[in-house]
Amino acid sequence: SVPGSAQGGEGQMNIDFATVLAALAALTGIVWLIDILWLKPKRKARGDAGEPWPVEYARSFFPVIFAVLLLRSFLVEPFRIPSNSMMPTLLTGDFILVNKFTYGIRLPVINVKVFEIGAPKRGDVFVFRFPKEPSIDYIKRVIGIPGDHIVYKNKVLYINETRVDQTALGLYTGVGSGIVMSGAAQLVEKLDDVKHDILVDPRKNYGDFDVHVPPGSYFAMGDNRDNSNDSRFWGMVPEANLVGKAFMIWMNFDSADSRVDWSRIGSRIN
Repeated sequence: SVPGSAQGGEGQMNIDFATVLAALAALTGIVWLIDILWLKPKRKARGDAGEPWPVEYARSFFPVIFAVLLLRSFLVEPFRIPSNSMMPTLLTGDFILVNKFTYGIRLPVINVKVFEIGAPKRGDVFVFRFPKEPSIDYIKRVIGIPGDHIVYKNKVLYINETRVDQTALGLYTGVGSGIVMSGAAQLVEKLDDVKHDILVDPRKNYGDFDVHVPPGSYFAMGDNRDNSNDSRFWGMVPEANLVGKAFMIWMNFDSADSRVDWSRIGSRIN
């Protein structure tokens, strides 16, 4: 994915890198195997030195491609944030790392879970395949887990009839692509043990809602509450669509001002 495209919420991943890597690993592996079993013995019998260039490339690239496929499929995958929907936690141009095994081990390409490890918790920042178009990766925050009763009223969350704590920090000042959010109210919200900042724009109102989270599903919202295409509009995230939990920012480059924000590098994602 863009480094994957967990496209910051409203992002799109135009290239399925897992499928490309799997295909390249299969191709180079098959060429190398054919050479080992059939072609190399024939060359040796003829006394030929060297090997054809396709075999040389396959032998050289297969271990690297296979290692990368295993790494990004089962351990860590990089993504890039292209939108403002997770501000102020994640900014446009953030490059993040996502833990791929926190929510269980899944086979690449077919995304079938083969080993249960854990499940999303309220407050997690998670990447998932967009239910309406699974080829696109989204990133949001887990607001509701299976069985939760979620109410959003006057821009305040209530989970299982309990108001979620919010503390005002003042007005937000954006930079780069996020400058459009300057003037929004910045608040600290506490979901269980997770404290994180959110933005609320008094100039917009998407309305209130009341929903119950069904089994095997999750309710997701962006931290930029009035600028996020999330579960309020398209429904729940099925467990089968989970990709992983975001945990660190490893780079930031915002094309709006063509600069690297060094202060964000290495930041933990809360």
